[in-house]
Amino acid sequence: MRIRATASVVALAGSLALGALAAPAAQAATKPPALDLSFGKATVNGGKPVVVSTGTAKTTVKVTFTARHGKKADVFGKDIDLAVGLYRGTDVDHAARTFWSGGITCDEPSTTSLSCSTKITVPAAKLSAADAGTSWKLFLGAVDWNGHDPAKATDAQISTVERQKAATASFRRATKLTADATPEPVKKNRTLTVKGTLSLANWDTDTYAGFAKQPVALQFKKKGTSTYKTLKTVRTDSKGRLSTTTKATADGSYRYSFAGTSTSAALSSAADYVDVK
Repeated sequence: MRIRATASVVALAGSLALGALAAPAAQAATKPPALDLSFGKATVNGGKPVVVSTGTAKTTVKVTFTARHGKKADVFGKDIDLAVGLYRGTDVDHAARTFWSGGITCDEPSTTSLSCSTKITVPAAKLSAADAGTSWKLFLGAVDWNGHDPAKATDAQISTVERQKAATASFRRATKLTADATPEPVKKNRTLTVKGTLSLANWDTDTYAGFAKQPVALQFKKKGTSTYKTLKTVRTDSKGRLSTTTKATADGSYRYSFAGTSTSAALSSAADYVDVK
């Protein structure tokens, strides 16, 4: 089943954050009953960091959440809208940046519960360096228009529920990493030189640039095995370049692996297979 996430509810959430729709004291007597719905567990991107590149790149973020509602709450009726957004700030009212979801799909595991999912598109062009990190939060909201036109409804005519910080998310700048081992082939026990470059997406300049002074692991996977082993840790230079040597003892694949930081994505390079003669 699909629940609407219309432009009208997103506009309300974006400007007033649903919770700000509470009726003034003078209107309290005429306000409809509270919406009998509460939000439960929520996840953003499966708990993994949201990695965003540059330029026209767009990252699709899956959001899942649960909710419980009273038997009289016609959640799939025409009058209820849901709003789901990722924001950076103390709350949606004071967010420096917010991205809203499109359509929301929900199943009903029981007559009083919902299991919902939706997707939020994050365009790289809308981000700046300040957006990188773990300060992003998930907003969940619901509005029951109680039969009124959303474009004309007053605070006293609608019922709302919201949950600020239903979950958290880390936005990280994408990375690029290469590895090239030479010479190929190589005689056994001779020296191999492994070079590479670590680059980081810059959301302010919309380009990739060398990521300086970062620890990167040189790893090797022997032919016939499935596990990489770390041989040593190398630091990138001022331009993000890597270069180190190792002894060629057996056929296998070499790669560089970057663990990432709180603002940059972890990544392993493509493997470079070396034949040892």
